[in-house]
Amino acid sequence: MGKHSGISGLIWGSALPILGTFGAMPQWLGIWSVCLAMMVYASLMNPSLPIVATAFIGATSLGGVVGWVMHSEYYLALATVALGTLMIFGVLRSAKAQILYEFASNVLQEKSETVSLLLREFEDSGADWLWQTDTGRCISHASPRFAFALEAEAKVVEGQPLLKLIAGDSWETGRYPDELHHLADKLKRREAFSNLIVPVTINGKRRWWELSASPRQADDGSFLGFRGVGSDVTEQRESAEKISHLARFDTLTSLPNRLQLTEALGQALSDADRWRRRCGFMMIDLDRFKAVNDTLGHPVGDRLLAQVAKRLKMIMSENELCGRLGGDEFAVVLKDASDANYVAQVSKRIIDTISKPYEVDQNTLYIGASIGSAVGPMDGRTVELLMRSADLALYRSKEEGGNTHHSYQHKLHANAEERRVLEFELRNALESNQFHLEYQPVVEANGDHGVVGFEALLRWNNPKFGNVSPAKFIPVAEDARLIVPIGNWVLRQACTDAMNWPSSIKVAVNVSVDQLTSPSFVETVVQALHDTGLPAWRLELEVTESIFVRDGGLAVQILDRLRKLGIKLSLDDFGTGYSSLGYLSNIRFDTIKVDRSFVTGASKGKAECIAIIRAVVAMADALDIATTAEGVENEAELAMIQQFGCDKIQGYYFGRPMVINDACALFSDIQRSSVA
Repeated sequence: MGKHSGISGLIWGSALPILGTFGAMPQWLGIWSVCLAMMVYASLMNPSLPIVATAFIGATSLGGVVGWVMHSEYYLALATVALGTLMIFGVLRSAKAQILYEFASNVLQEKSETVSLLLREFEDSGADWLWQTDTGRCISHASPRFAFALEAEAKVVEGQPLLKLIAGDSWETGRYPDELHHLADKLKRREAFSNLIVPVTINGKRRWWELSASPRQADDGSFLGFRGVGSDVTEQRESAEKISHLARFDTLTSLPNRLQLTEALGQALSDADRWRRRCGFMMIDLDRFKAVNDTLGHPVGDRLLAQVAKRLKMIMSENELCGRLGGDEFAVVLKDASDANYVAQVSKRIIDTISKPYEVDQNTLYIGASIGSAVGPMDGRTVELLMRSADLALYRSKEEGGNTHHSYQHKLHANAEERRVLEFELRNALESNQFHLEYQPVVEANGDHGVVGFEALLRWNNPKFGNVSPAKFIPVAEDARLIVPIGNWVLRQACTDAMNWPSSIKVAVNVSVDQLTSPSFVETVVQALHDTGLPAWRLELEVTESIFVRDGGLAVQILDRLRKLGIKLSLDDFGTGYSSLGYLSNIRFDTIKVDRSFVTGASKGKAECIAIIRAVVAMADALDIATTAEGVENEAELAMIQQFGCDKIQGYYFGRPMVINDACALFSDIQRSSVA
């Protein structure tokens, strides 16, 4: 077609100079006007055929130039060249624009077809679904999956208000959840939203949807409604809520856990600071709970904890939040503790409630509660400090035997710091040879009061603190898990020192609960006897009744093994703890030691102390067990003990604790006296 157009242009172009030669100027101008019009027509009507238009315009312009030259109109010839060039340039630009427009239209059409195909595929197979509203926020298009999610048909859904479809019964009352109010505001303000979680009520069932949408606009910018996508996230929501519940609640008791208690205490401190009031924090530790776990097993212990939690929850008011910190430790956050007596009243209520008997698996159980409390911001301006203060107060309650409440006092921090330093020094004491043993003689109650043995007593001389009382450092050693290595050193050293005494003299060594129940204790005793050469019958191990409360079954097994090795066993402080004749029937003790408090009380004429000593001696005689009276300090107490029938005596009247050299010298003095 371009070739024909070019030929046509050449014909017109060649005709122009010929006509110009034979015609006058007026005729030539007429002919040129017609050709010029045809050139303009070709440039305007053939933009999609640039080659055709260019050939025609070029050929015609060339003929015109020749014609003007033949008429000696050189300026018009130049003008014709310029005009033809401009027309050709315009044709080419128009052609380029046309090509770009058609290309863009084709791409847009292809994208539109692709989007339509994807939408159809999305609606048919996707987990999400599409929805669309009109200007009145009513559904104008409902995909089959959207209708299925509403448990209705698409034709029923269309035309219904979106909020009415998902609000359920609340549509009539107008009391929407906050999430639906948020959705309604977005729709009303015609704002796009994304990943909005809303509760949906479908046929009385609560579901959770995740909705995203954006407003639709016409070509003139007018609002047409919303087009969006949604999905059912009920399972994900329930899983998230379950995970959140597990993160904030204790699984065993369903009480708030440490995380939630910490957050509540932080909020209480913040409110106390804002309103110029006080808040409180209480830490609760169950007394004798470990004995339940050890004797009846952890399942029973868990059920007991659940009952304790239930009781605590029942007695809490709106001002109190109770939770479980872990193990047998609970806590209570007091949101407002401005009343000076309030904390003490709550503590008494808790102790009285927890101390009542429990029925667990046909077992009647008795436990108690030790409580430590702190008041903020007076006892701590941060959560950590307030909890630390309550913990120090709890430690004070445990030290005093439990089942009591202590509030925080500033001196407790000083005591805690002293304990920390004491523990640090205690860890270096063994390596630095700071320990030594002293021995208190045990004598026969009748006859010449001859020495029959010694009790080994641990002493600590520290460079920083000087001579530290055992009553002070032994509890620290037990808490720091140092009592086992220290006790093993005492055992070995006592066996070594006893080899310096006559072969008939025994040595008594006190054994702690942790030491006795350590896995290698029996092997440690056997190794000490073997290495020192001390006969087993010369070693007497002293235990208190507390071992039967904490680790009764295991303690009985270990003591039985020791006694079969020929080692003597002594029950110390009998009558001051959880006395039970069952201990004496399960384990064959060689000696029962009457505590010094009974001896002192009997010397003052206290009838109950006198009755206890007589009962213990009578029981021991019946079981063929020797008795030792502790704390005899004068002749009157000696006469009284002899009258009661005790077999052995230990006290200041016959000798204070002495170092090994003095104990050995005691026998040298006896030997010299016998020779004289």
